[in-house]
Amino acid sequence: MAARFLLLLVLPSLVFSQYCTDLDITASNDSPRCVSPSGEFAFGFYRLGSQSLFLLAIWFEKIPEKTLVWYANGDNPAPKGSKLELTSDGQFILSDPQGKEIWRPQNSVTAVTHAAMLDTGNFVLENRNQNLTVWQSFQNPANTILPTQTLEIGGTMYSQQSNSSYSKGRFQLQMEAGGNLVLNTLDPESGKAYDVYYSSNTNDTANSSNSGQRVIFDESGSIYVLLRNGGTVNIASGSSLTGDYYYRATLDQDGVFRLYNRDNSSTSWSVVKNIPDNICTVTPSNLGSGICGFNSYCSIDGRGMPDCLCPDGYSHLDPLDRKQGCKPNFELPSCQTAVDGWKANKDAVDFSELKGVNWPLSDYQLQKGPEFNKEKCKQSCKDDCLCVVAIYNTNNQCWKKKFPLSNGRHEPTQNVFEYSTALIKVRIKNDTIERCPDKSTLILVGSVLLGSSVFFNLFLLLAIPAAALFFYNKKLMNIQSVSSKFPTTSVRTYSYKELEEATGGFKEKLGRGAFGTVYKGVLASDAGRFVAVKKLDKVVQEGEKEFKTEVTVIGRTHHRNLVSLLGYCDQGVHRLLVYEHMNNGSLADFLFGISTPEWSQRLQIAFGIAKGLMYLHEECSTPIIHCDIKPENILLDEYLTPRISDFGLAKLLMRDHTRTLTTIRGTKGYVAPEWFRSKPITAKVDVYSYGVMLLEIISCRKSVHSQPENEEEAILADWAYDCYRGHRLDKLVKNDDEAGKDMGMLERVVMVAIWCIQEDPSLRPSMGMVILMLQGVVEVAVPRSPFPFSSTF
Repeated sequence: MAARFLLLLVLPSLVFSQYCTDLDITASNDSPRCVSPSGEFAFGFYRLGSQSLFLLAIWFEKIPEKTLVWYANGDNPAPKGSKLELTSDGQFILSDPQGKEIWRPQNSVTAVTHAAMLDTGNFVLENRNQNLTVWQSFQNPANTILPTQTLEIGGTMYSQQSNSSYSKGRFQLQMEAGGNLVLNTLDPESGKAYDVYYSSNTNDTANSSNSGQRVIFDESGSIYVLLRNGGTVNIASGSSLTGDYYYRATLDQDGVFRLYNRDNSSTSWSVVKNIPDNICTVTPSNLGSGICGFNSYCSIDGRGMPDCLCPDGYSHLDPLDRKQGCKPNFELPSCQTAVDGWKANKDAVDFSELKGVNWPLSDYQLQKGPEFNKEKCKQSCKDDCLCVVAIYNTNNQCWKKKFPLSNGRHEPTQNVFEYSTALIKVRIKNDTIERCPDKSTLILVGSVLLGSSVFFNLFLLLAIPAAALFFYNKKLMNIQSVSSKFPTTSVRTYSYKELEEATGGFKEKLGRGAFGTVYKGVLASDAGRFVAVKKLDKVVQEGEKEFKTEVTVIGRTHHRNLVSLLGYCDQGVHRLLVYEHMNNGSLADFLFGISTPEWSQRLQIAFGIAKGLMYLHEECSTPIIHCDIKPENILLDEYLTPRISDFGLAKLLMRDHTRTLTTIRGTKGYVAPEWFRSKPITAKVDVYSYGVMLLEIISCRKSVHSQPENEEEAILADWAYDCYRGHRLDKLVKNDDEAGKDMGMLERVVMVAIWCIQEDPSLRPSMGMVILMLQGVVEVAVPRSPFPFSSTF
């Protein structure tokens, strides 16, 4: 493609241009577009992930993914039905369906008569009567420049905010008045530019003729600063390869200005140059929160791309935009009073360690000396309320840092940090545990006996058996019944005989779970109410523990999308749970029957399940991980309201812990990858299972098909991603006309499902975020491949 580019030395409309014949365009899925003569570039409405929002944009027309090179209204996407028109007085205006102006070209005073899309990727507005170029996209870049494009003094580009948002991001590239090409971070609230983290160093204050005049992106793919004296300073060199290549230079959302190329046979863009080379190591004196936000640190991943990570004990503010920083998973204590908030709290303080990580601008005290080993550094931080992190190195230096932590970075190869360790101060829940008298208690009592008076000894000899009997009876009562532990629940107790009669001797089996069998019953004592009685059959070991978990936790949960626990039985060796009965069976019966359920019903069920899971994860006093989300564990009531059932496998997650380890649980096809990798188990395992089930709800197909029509359809998750990537979502809802006519919603739900089944748990959204995305409140970013080791993305 380089051979086809000519430097714009003449009127833009004369260089490989094509006038747009229709300048009145309405935003829709089939809006007309203005294509350059060679067909390389197109101007028009670019649909975002949601079918109802559009950008006025320019893109590579011949590339399958239609890579954007310019957009007008990133901060304010246009709703479906918005109009771009050339008014009778020559104004070029984008308005929403109600007629409110969204965008118009800046500094466009002269009337526009014609518009043209050039083969260079430049879109121009002209007044042919005066032979003037009124406005052009090359002089108003968004986040990308193209070959033959220049960046003049004052020219500015901004990164986009995230994959899902084209709003102005946190990074700016600018050609300064002094002649320097610079990169800055921006304050997200005020827009203030912080100190420069990259400069071309082309500002000569002693001799202005040696200073930069403009940035030029030439036809060969090289970028350089043209000096006033005619000299050049190279910024990035294009490829020396022969043949047709596409080039672009983009200020990406991670703050790196990248030169990309792509040949005609390639399926992806290749990075030619990163500016700066390693953004993680860039730390000016005033960079605000840094590249990755507060309390985070930047690290270069295996692909050479910067990634924003959280230290142990912290989590991302927004998992879908990791540059927003991290928050502590515990409440930071107050240090405003004379009392140390860390010490005043009963929770324990511990330290996690990170090698080669530092927050260089958060220091407030340095302690050093031969006596300062790692343990003393920890103790010093532990005794200091302000200290949240201490950096210890082998030079016996202990750098203490306070909250918030800024400009975090991982520098494993730098000598200054090669032998340094970040000591992260975190709080750990200090649970109170009741203990029965043990042997040490008896030893203490014996010693008292030996040293007491005869009368007092006689008193103790009489008291000890009584005390022992009291503790024994108390322990026995705790083993035999847990009813005293549920004063706040509404569940009632049943005798085994009552439930045996209610189920007709456990005659009608409804199903079987991991810990027992479920039977249908009728409670004569409750006006003939139908119930589901779960009979646990692993009482002595896991069943006993699971029973207590279910009763204590489920008895306190109340949500319209959860099955309610009515009561329990813990008589002798019998452990049974009594649930309300659901008339319409399970979601599996509903989805995989003979007829296809209505699309609108399936969507409502998907929303309901998401709300129930969000309640379990985020709104319960004791957050719960279900660990076995699947259609068989979703029951439908008489109104087809989904109700999550079977908490027998639920894993509790205390407020002050973000992860927990356990043995593998769940059902094949729905189990998250981290179960098999000895990785921490979090609520994201439920998000993964929900994503698989969401694909089943969409397609009315099981996650694994033993006899598919085509081999590629055997694994639903694989096939769904292929359909999405190939723009053939209609295959997922074959013979479902209602879903086929709702392609915008279908695409959104599929995208949400793909995010949920990401192999990396940190990339999966929370269930609260899932709901916002399903409802269209939050734009759904283009998902990456959920199988990074088998696909490219």
